[in-house]
Amino acid sequence: MQFKIDENLPLDARDLLREHGHDAVKVLDQGLKGKADATIASVCRAEHRVILTLDLDFCDVRAYPPDEYSGIVVLRLADQSRPSVLRVLRRIMLMFETENLDGHLWIVSESDVRIRGNGREAD
Repeated sequence: MQFKIDENLPLDARDLLREHGHDAVKVLDQGLKGKADATIASVCRAEHRVILTLDLDFCDVRAYPPDEYSGIVVLRLADQSRPSVLRVLRRIMLMFETENLDGHLWIVSESDVRIRGNGREAD
């Protein structure tokens, strides 16, 4: 699976995804630091990459319709520290293999994952 990791996530998130066999690049790797969300979303769409971010703006399905993307994963965490982010990513890593991300928005908290898109609204 191909991921684009937003600048608001630690570099270790990219490394963790790569360790699990995913093609993962940071926004910083492509000189997209500070670019507008719409620009990053457009690049992800063109590259067929899943957006991985802490940015809650990507939860807006009117602005970012899930079915137009290879997937959007928003980490909605009370604790956004590096250890917390990595702990949550490790927890959902298996789901990346068993659940369909394409055309879906995943809103991930410390305790659950809500999946929206393609007519699906699930916990």
